Amino acid sequence: MNLKNSFSLLLLAALWGASFLFIRVGVAEFGPAPLVALRVSTAALVLLGVLAAQLGLQGFRDLRKHAAQLLIVGVLNTAAPFCLFAIAEQTLNAGLTSVINATTPLWGALVAFVWLKNSLSPSRVAGMVIGMVGVLALVWYQIAMPSSNPGASTPLQSVLAVAAGLGATLLYGIGANYTKHVLSGVPPLVIATGSMLGASLATLPFALVSWPSVAVSGRAWGAVITMGVACTALAYMLFFRLISHAGPAAAMSVAFLIPLFGILWGTLFLAEPLSPALAGGVVLVLAGTALATGLLQKMWLRFTPSAQI
Repeated sequence: MNLKNSFSLLLLAALWGASFLFIRVGVAEFGPAPLVALRVSTAALVLLGVLAAQLGLQGFRDLRKHAAQLLIVGVLNTAAPFCLFAIAEQTLNAGLTSVINATTPLWGALVAFVWLKNSLSPSRVAGMVIGMVGVLALVWYQIAMPSSNPGASTPLQSVLAVAAGLGATLLYGIGANYTKHVLSGVPPLVIATGSMLGASLATLPFALVSWPSVAVSGRAWGAVITMGVACTALAYMLFFRLISHAGPAAAMSVAFLIPLFGILWGTLFLAEPLSPALAGGVVLVLAGTALATGLLQKMWLRFTPSAQI
């Protein structure tokens, strides 16, 4: 990966890591559905402009041709998981939620095994087990240190919040495999734009019903708009550029960097605490994910001298 692609990868991780910070700031005043509706509709407007500039009328023809599938992707891969993460962050802090997000490749591998009959080696199964042990360690950290998360009042709330986060990453895994199965060959920009439009349609009714009854602060508005433009529209464009220029494997490695930035932003701007227990859970989740996705095996083959013969 060259210097430009490496910088793009770091920027993408910083943006997606920051989304958990902005969710934490905005959800307290907007609530989950309005926050997500504003986020995805803002991103959809930006992406529509980019689509028109880059693909012209053909891009809109592709949107219409694949409208049904894009609506499903918008629900599975955007609207529902975004809402679940927003619900989770009413209890969990931003850094912890960003670590849970790193389990997405675990679910992706499991869904591919169950649905698409992809094989799972013993090492990948072991990676899934290690990753889930890491999640359990984070759940224990959340329950044992309620003072680190003012929204958490009971252990049950903490467990349900973690379950919501894991539900979001499971949906990401289903959405990614569904996208690969039914939208292979469709331009990535069309998929990104269509999924945001589908997510906007899906969340709008819920947003209208649950719109805040009191005025929302400028801070919360700023968080949601910034999240829509930078952490969603711009981030998706960076992600698909990385896929095009560096390959899917390099682009997906962003999952290992997002928790680092999520924890960093939460510590710097929300004064979220750090602890050895949190660090241990992070290591287990990332190590398990790397093993389950085959990344550790590929690195071993790459750097082992005998593999170069």
